[in-house]
Amino acid sequence: MRDGGTVATPSKCASTNGPAVFGVRRLMIETVADSTARVNPLPTMRPKGTVRLTGESPEISALQLEIDRVARSDAKVLITGESGVGKEIVARSIHSLGARAGHVFAPVNCAGLPETLLESELFGHVKGSFTGAYRDKPGKLETAHMGTIFLDEVGEMTLRMQGLLLRFLETGELQKVGADGGGRTVNVRVVAATNRDLREMIKQGTFREDLFYRLNVIHIVVPPLRERRQDIPALVDQFLRQFAAMNRTSIERVSPDAMKALIEYSWPGNVRELENVMERLVVTVQGPTIELQHLATEIRVADPISFKPKRERRRTVADDLYKRMLEQRDSFWTTVYPLYMDREITRSNVREVVRRGLEEARGNYKIVARLFNMESRDYKRFLNFLRKHDCQIPFKDYR
Repeated sequence: MRDGGTVATPSKCASTNGPAVFGVRRLMIETVADSTARVNPLPTMRPKGTVRLTGESPEISALQLEIDRVARSDAKVLITGESGVGKEIVARSIHSLGARAGHVFAPVNCAGLPETLLESELFGHVKGSFTGAYRDKPGKLETAHMGTIFLDEVGEMTLRMQGLLLRFLETGELQKVGADGGGRTVNVRVVAATNRDLREMIKQGTFREDLFYRLNVIHIVVPPLRERRQDIPALVDQFLRQFAAMNRTSIERVSPDAMKALIEYSWPGNVRELENVMERLVVTVQGPTIELQHLATEIRVADPISFKPKRERRRTVADDLYKRMLEQRDSFWTTVYPLYMDREITRSNVREVVRRGLEEARGNYKIVARLFNMESRDYKRFLNFLRKHDCQIPFKDYR
């Protein structure tokens, strides 16, 4: 989800020449400037302020109360939930409502960097420690001294990185890449998030149990959008106003039929998917009103997934991406690659797409490349991408 403050302005909630329609009513994120906050000598990663979740559903109300309670403490927090539900928004809320609000909030995407780069990003490095290290560089943990570090997708860390993080959590001491001996000690609040089942990963030996208990002091679960449908109109209105202002369009409202379809859709990509849909509609729709026919087919048609019993397997992001490549003949480079590079999907999503390809191809990566609609010359590029981002899966398991 995109973060940032937006100024609310009055909007019409009904048309003078037609039926009542849904107008813009509230913000998804309300940023309240704190004029009494102490100026921080270190630059913040985002604008300071109090970040609030939008919605009046029981689920969001309970979540906001829990955030308010947690923010008063300095305990480590583990936030879990599906991809796109707004885990970073929860983390920012905890930071902005707590005693560290005047200091840096430093987010780190643990899934978006290879191990060596992630180590440098977190702990920093000294000059000459590796090729391209022309000067000393502080890591996010050092930059966030007295503030908050947000470890997004912590379940994607390698076991070695998990060990380095555990050592820091135990000692508070930074060990920069290439440095001899220990470094400075920093005081930082740690908030982590993941869409993975860490307990299951512990059983599989892919996540350290001791690190889990270090991080899981307070556990917050963010509900998926399909479990709080009554909040969808408010989110739609917020995104409508936000993107209309950004793109200088004349769109002012969503028709009742279109809003009904948006509410009934299951939103497997959660709030992030809703945000992207609204941005596309604002850019492409001509006229002041978004109508039902403007919505994509999968949103207009009743979604049976949302009515399945919970014991049924829910369609995943990887399912949708794999289907697009096989049925719509979209290329891996236009479907999966840009979403991963833009942090819209995680390493685990890419690995799941590759796993499904290997199952179909009986472990042959060349056939996988053809299944994913790549040119033959792209085969080495595909393998290099998988190796670089730790997304390659042993092919022998599928032969």
